[in-house]
Parts: sequence; structure tokens; C-alpha cells
Amino acid sequence: MSKFKEALERGKKAHHQQEDRAGGNTPKVDFGAQARAWLGKVVIESLQEAKAEVAGEVTIDIDTTPRREAKALAPSVRFRIYKNGGLLEKNARRAFRVSVPISGEVLVSAPGMVTEDIGNIADTTDQRFRHLLAKLIEQAAKGT
Repeated sequence: MSKFKEALERGKKAHHQQEDRAGGNTPKVDFGAQARAWLGKVVIESLQEAKAEVAGEVTIDIDTTPRREAKALAPSVRFRIYKNGGLLEKNARRAFRVSVPISGEVLVSAPGMVTEDIGNIADTTDQRFRHLLAKLIEQAAKGT
């Protein structure tokens, strides 16, 4: 047990030394806020633009702030894409989740789909997400 206590003390000491070197003025970055801002700027804006463009043929439902995840450490946005018209089967509505784990990587997942990495929150361009979204809309229009 003494090894663990020593390691704990070394960790505390190193933390205090790091704060002293920084002068205590280092801004604390709130990962959750940064990830939610990225989701809003890139994902939600892209989804809203796509929703407006394909309104006649495909429906895109966006769930921006699920209640249980409002203050989650790994924020996410859920959306569904489905073809308009006719009777909708449950299978025709594909639900997707764009999530940002603590690593900062942005992942898109859905049941029956291999999770796709679409970048990092440090990259503020929306090209990779838009490309994936276009592919998902095309699949929904085909009915697959």
C-alpha cells in the first residue's frame, strides 16, 4: 500500500507544481461545452440545411437535446431520415446518433451500421459530415 500512497502523493505534488508554473491563469476548457458547440455549428446546421433542401422527398427529424443527455459528458445529437409518402414501416425510419466521446473524435452510428468516424471537434469544417449525410439521404430516398 505504501507504493500507492507514494504515487498518490507524487501525483498531487506534480499537479500543484503544474498549477504553480502556469500561475493559476490557465483557462479551464469545458469539453462538454466545446463538443456541444461543435455539434451545433457543424451537425445541426448541416442537418437543417439538408432538411430544407430535401423537404419534399425525405424527412429529417432532429433531436438536438435529449433530456437525459442534456449535461452528459459525451454530448450527442440524434436524427432520423425516412422517405416521405406511403405507409412507413418501422424499418424505413433509420435513427442515427452523432456523438462526441471524451477523445474529441466525432462518431456517427445507427443500428445495423458500422460506426463511422467523421473527424474531430478541433476541425470545424463540415465536409466529412455533409458527405456522410448525403449518402444517408440517398439511401433513404432509395428505400434501403
